[in-house]
Amino acid sequence: MERSLIKELKDKIGEKVKICGWVDVRRDHGKLIFVDLRDATGKIQIVAGPDLADKLRSEWVISVEGEVKKRPEAMINKEALLGDLEISANKIEVLSESKTPPFDIGTDGYDVNEETRLKYRYLDLRRSRLQKNLRMRHKIIQFFRNYLTEKGFTEIETTLLTKSTPEGARDYVVPSRLYQGKFYALPQSPQQYKQLLMVAGFEKYFQIARCFRDEDTRGDRQPEFTQLDLEMSFATQEDILNLTESLYTKLIEQLFPKHRITQTPFPRLKYSEVMEKYKTDKPDLRKDKNDPNELAFAFVVDFPMFEWKEREKRWDAVHHPFTSPKVEGELNDFIKKMKKEPASILAHQYDFVLNGCEIAGGSIRIHQPELLTAVFEIMGNKKEEIKEKFGHMLEAFEYGVPPHGGIAPGIDRLVMILQNEPNIREVIAFPKTGDARDPMMKSPDEISKEQLKELGLEIKKKK
Repeated sequence: MERSLIKELKDKIGEKVKICGWVDVRRDHGKLIFVDLRDATGKIQIVAGPDLADKLRSEWVISVEGEVKKRPEAMINKEALLGDLEISANKIEVLSESKTPPFDIGTDGYDVNEETRLKYRYLDLRRSRLQKNLRMRHKIIQFFRNYLTEKGFTEIETTLLTKSTPEGARDYVVPSRLYQGKFYALPQSPQQYKQLLMVAGFEKYFQIARCFRDEDTRGDRQPEFTQLDLEMSFATQEDILNLTESLYTKLIEQLFPKHRITQTPFPRLKYSEVMEKYKTDKPDLRKDKNDPNELAFAFVVDFPMFEWKEREKRWDAVHHPFTSPKVEGELNDFIKKMKKEPASILAHQYDFVLNGCEIAGGSIRIHQPELLTAVFEIMGNKKEEIKEKFGHMLEAFEYGVPPHGGIAPGIDRLVMILQNEPNIREVIAFPKTGDARDPMMKSPDEISKEQLKELGLEIKKKK
């Protein structure tokens, strides 16, 4: 008999069916045993005699054959989706037994120690709450893909093995076996590749990008994270902000109709003004911060181009070095002014905030080689260092590069906020702990002496 999904049973009353899933709850009433069985689509009650169901226990995987029936009026569970139906079983097959789980899967799990939850993440993910989170995450990503494809964007994957270049955070590095002493780096973002795709003439690009940053973790940050990465040629800052606003407005309308957006169009606030008024560049503009369905989107614009690093005694880019300053007048004259007065220069940088969280950052990019070189020089890089680290970009920009810009919204933080979760670990399938460990896989871990030898590496531990 072909398997039916539980969600399909409402249309099969009176029919013989076969369903498969996990034993959620077993209740022994003597002559009859009641089993709540769940699969990925729902839950339904099974009625069976002791000869069929006596040995069953929670989390066993079974298949059941029987007739779909209406429950007696007094037995209807009005709170359950299929609470008016049950299956009268005539055959039960145990497909897999289960040990007693280390924690109760039927709760929301907030009270369970996180270390234990992540050690047994495959059990933790059986919770209804986490199942809903990951399925909604899928719907959000699917919406992004469909919307941008209809707008003429092309989804392109970029490499995960790249070159270590200074982009603001520490890189995760990967040793090369074939070229001993040399290393790949995992991308902090696809920044350089998406700009090179604009040089290549694609004009509208996006990808659901995996990004890696070796930095201190917190509730809304992980060593690896996912962002919607997009770039457009011949686009102004206003073009990109309008696209972003339309994308998110329609996302909320379609997938979160119970949520209410505080203000449209989304406010565009100057960096200097929000810092003076709110003392933060990611202000929470909700009218009622106790309303979990209120969404206060805003753009923060006109960031300073550079900031002074007192410890390193040098200027650094506030966003990243590829961000375009707001050029005024003739380019050569502007470069002279920028080198003389870095603190006075504003950037074509914009952040996208929601309920006090930064959920995206973007900018119009530099497309003139001489301007990009000048920015690197202001940041303290010597010409030979610029050529070594970014020569490929400067060379590409000598072959006809269009003006371009983009934005990179974080997916983890967005899902966290929309699902009313306290941190992004609740919306990632297999996250790390707050101190960047995976208790389930026991990573990071040592590698064998043979692997080290093959890579030409030697470990020197700190005393």
